[in-house]
Amino acid sequence: MLQNPRLNRLFFSDLRCFDLAIDHGVFHNAEFLAGIEDLPAAVATAIEAGPDAIQLGLGQARLLQGVVGRKPALVLRGDVANVYGPNLPPHLFCMPLGNAVEQALRVDAAALVLNLFHAPGQTELYRQCLANIAAVKPECERYGMPLMIEPLIFEAGTRGNYESSGSCGEIVTLVRQAVELGADLIKSDPPTHACDFHRIVEAAGGIPVLARGGGRMNEETVFARTLETLQQGASGIVYGRNIIQHPKPKEMTQALMALVHHGAGVDEAMEILQGGGVRELN
Repeated sequence: MLQNPRLNRLFFSDLRCFDLAIDHGVFHNAEFLAGIEDLPAAVATAIEAGPDAIQLGLGQARLLQGVVGRKPALVLRGDVANVYGPNLPPHLFCMPLGNAVEQALRVDAAALVLNLFHAPGQTELYRQCLANIAAVKPECERYGMPLMIEPLIFEAGTRGNYESSGSCGEIVTLVRQAVELGADLIKSDPPTHACDFHRIVEAAGGIPVLARGGGRMNEETVFARTLETLQQGASGIVYGRNIIQHPKPKEMTQALMALVHHGAGVDEAMEILQGGGVRELN
């Protein structure tokens, strides 16, 4: 059991969490809309698949919280940024929701998530993220709202864009800063070598670290990377595009839940994906 009662809604009895991210539309990138063009249908499929939590923007929260009965917890996206997609504009920003904690409370969120971007030559963007966190953290403490921080190290991409860096040293440094700023949860990119993920967990100093999914990969790679990050001490995962852009999002969710919670291996996850059924709880 964790100290904050809202965190206990996110984590299974094994203290692991699978947060399914469907908040991509808020970032105004057409590439992110694949698989969630019909948003109510995408959220309904996610609810049926049964992850521990679903990560949504404020305008989407009703699609989850309007459902009667048992359902995944809500993780509310608390900011919007223009850092994704090709041919980025010259001025980048990361803007928080107004009264973000109050809005999270109104929709009964179990956590609020904010970005912490570090990109080459983008000091002002970095400063904005720090200011957002500094402003929200006291309100989170006052009302018992867990704060998930998403520290992302960017590097120049090939299409006038930014891509996530796999530099373990840089990720570790930004994760530590997020913890020092008051994160209750960390959503982190894995390093290039997943076997180094334990360094990120160590830098978090006991704060749960959930591995970020990032861009699309083939299923076996997703499952193998998930298994290794869990073995390296991750407390769970926050995946989006590898599920919502997959032809079988429900089965992908169930396969990943088996990896996160039920001790499944890659072969068993592939069997679930291909229709072999979900392993029973031990």
